[in-house]
Amino acid sequence: MPLVLKRKKYQVKFFVEKLSDRVNLEMMLIPSGMFLMGSPEDEIDRQSNESPQHSVNVPSFCMGKYPVTQEQWRVVAGLEAIDRELNPDPSHFKGNDHQPVEQVSWYDAQEFCARLSLLTKHEYRLPSEAEWEYACRGKTTTPFHFGKTITTDLANYNGIDDPDGKWSGSYDQGPKGIYRKETTLVGMFSPNIFGLHDMHGNVWEWCQDTWNNNYVGAHTDGSAWIDKNDSRSHLLRGGSWFFNPSYCYSAYRNGDNDGDDDVGFRVVCEAARTP
Repeated sequence: MPLVLKRKKYQVKFFVEKLSDRVNLEMMLIPSGMFLMGSPEDEIDRQSNESPQHSVNVPSFCMGKYPVTQEQWRVVAGLEAIDRELNPDPSHFKGNDHQPVEQVSWYDAQEFCARLSLLTKHEYRLPSEAEWEYACRGKTTTPFHFGKTITTDLANYNGIDDPDGKWSGSYDQGPKGIYRKETTLVGMFSPNIFGLHDMHGNVWEWCQDTWNNNYVGAHTDGSAWIDKNDSRSHLLRGGSWFFNPSYCYSAYRNGDNDGDDDVGFRVVCEAARTP
C-alpha cells in the first residue's frame, strides 16, 4: 500500500530575537498541554528505557524553530566568555551558515545559553526532555509527528540498509531511502504543527536532563529531571543524519556529554510563556 502524505496549514505564534544586524533567532510558541511521554509497548523498535509511559502536563514555552545554526552560533560564540571558551567554528560540515552547528558538547550548549541570555535579557536554556518530546510530537501519538513511519523525503537520516544486516534503512512498513552522509540546511523539510523543523533526524539535540534508565519517578510537570551531584551523561533526542530511522522516532532516548559531527541543540525561552 503506497504512503500518502497529507499537508495541512496551521497558524502558529512566534517571536524573533535579534542577535546581530543580520542574524535572527526565531522562537515558536509551544502552547501548554498534557501528553503521554514514552512509547507504548507495541511501538516498533521501542526501548525499555522509554517506560513507563506516563502523563505529563507541560506549561507553555517558546522553542527555536530550528536547531541552532552555524551562523547563530558564531555570533554568540564571539561574545565574552562566562564559564568556558567556545570555538566559533566547531562544525565538521562547513560551507553554509544555515546548517546546524555540530560537534558541540552539553557543556558548550550551556555556555551558549548563558551568553544568549545575557545578550538578549531573556532567560534561555536547553529544553527539558519532557518539553522536547511534547514539542516533537506536536499533539500526535504516532512514532513520528507526521505519522507511523518515516521517509528520507521528510527527514535527514540514514535510509539505506547496512551491508552486514545490522540495521534497516526503513521503519516498520515504510520505504528505504537515501543516505546523505551530512547535515542538511535547517528548514529543508516540512515543520510539525508547532512550526518546528528537523525534530526527527539531521542532528541529535541536547536536553537539560541527566540520564535516567527509565521513567520510574519521573517528573510530571514538564521540568527537567536533574541530579546535580551525578556525573551521568545528559539526554540527546531526535536521531541524526548518521543513524537509521529506528533512532529518530519521538520517544527514542540517547545519552552522552560530548559532541560529535551529528550532535547539536536548540534552545527554549520561558520569558514569553503565556497562561
